[in-house]
Amino acid sequence: MAHVSAIARSFPSYSRKTKQSSLEEIQIEIEVTDGKALSEKDIKFLENLGEHVRICAEQVDAPCNELNSEGFANEAIRMVEAIGVPIKKTIIVGEDLKEQGFGGIYHVGKAAVHPPVFACFSYTPEGASENIALVGKGIVYDTGGMQIKTKTGMPGMKMDMGGAAALLGAFCTLVKAGFKQNLHCLLCIAENNISPVANKPDDIITMLSGKTVEISNTDAEGRLVLADGVYYAKTKLNANVIIDMATLTGAQAYATGKLHAGVLSNCEKWEDKSIKAGRISGDLVHPFVFAPDLHFSDLDSKVADMKNSNLGSQNGPPSSNAGLFIAAQIDFAKGLSWLHFDIASPAVVNERATGYGVALVSRLLGEYTDVGIAKA
Repeated sequence: MAHVSAIARSFPSYSRKTKQSSLEEIQIEIEVTDGKALSEKDIKFLENLGEHVRICAEQVDAPCNELNSEGFANEAIRMVEAIGVPIKKTIIVGEDLKEQGFGGIYHVGKAAVHPPVFACFSYTPEGASENIALVGKGIVYDTGGMQIKTKTGMPGMKMDMGGAAALLGAFCTLVKAGFKQNLHCLLCIAENNISPVANKPDDIITMLSGKTVEISNTDAEGRLVLADGVYYAKTKLNANVIIDMATLTGAQAYATGKLHAGVLSNCEKWEDKSIKAGRISGDLVHPFVFAPDLHFSDLDSKVADMKNSNLGSQNGPPSSNAGLFIAAQIDFAKGLSWLHFDIASPAVVNERATGYGVALVSRLLGEYTDVGIAKA
């Protein structure tokens, strides 16, 4: 898995150069050294994995003037429909998000020309006993909002939908592999822009969970959209495992480095599984500190249930606190297993998307398929 994923990401497919590469087709030959032959299922799984790593990278590399919020949602619908199995689609757009209570997604995306979108794809095979939800941050561009990023800090923010793109790719890979449990893919899509109606610092919004949030940082928008997504996964889909993924914090690089994503979890078993899946898939992972009893007070608000960030002194690590904001919407995952992946650094290397996350989640959940190489 690690080799195929690495090769796939080494040949990015997005380009708007007028003179294209002469490489039209790349074939990979796999030499198995342990004496065990790959089955047809193994080969098909690796082909799909490589394809979706490249699609993920292509989507992340695409600029917002080509892949806006509606464009990304439509691309996701096309990919899911192309799988060829029954998958339920729930798509909520623009003002309908406000009417249905999606305060996080709506308010982050309301300033953009293209409206915010919540897309949920549900695969429910017969005989399933587990209910697993994948929730991705799909910020197609992040200006920082009213607290706008700098002229050097904003370029590259087309990559802020890397979590959603990765989970979409993993969802398609796993369903094509004959996933045996209920699997839901929730994409929280918006463009964080500026306009007279954009979020302002000190605004108070109400999330889908009903909790009120004082906005202290308009550039801490990813946690707002994910908060609605995880609450929907818990209450509407009755998920017993929720995995969210996001290019969430610049601080992630200081916590776990450029090559390892950070994982925050309330469940030691799933945390350990994610670390092992990272080593096997090549998408490396290292744990964050999960201590809501010690650190969530950093997000205390005098006028609302919580702030969306703490820009002053703090007790908890910034990346962990960002994850705790998400967990707070679902009572810190009481009664279920929750994994939060912050992939801000490994999602992009040298101004190119890596497709990070597709292989990680495909391996993490590979035990629910009949594909030997996905769970060996």
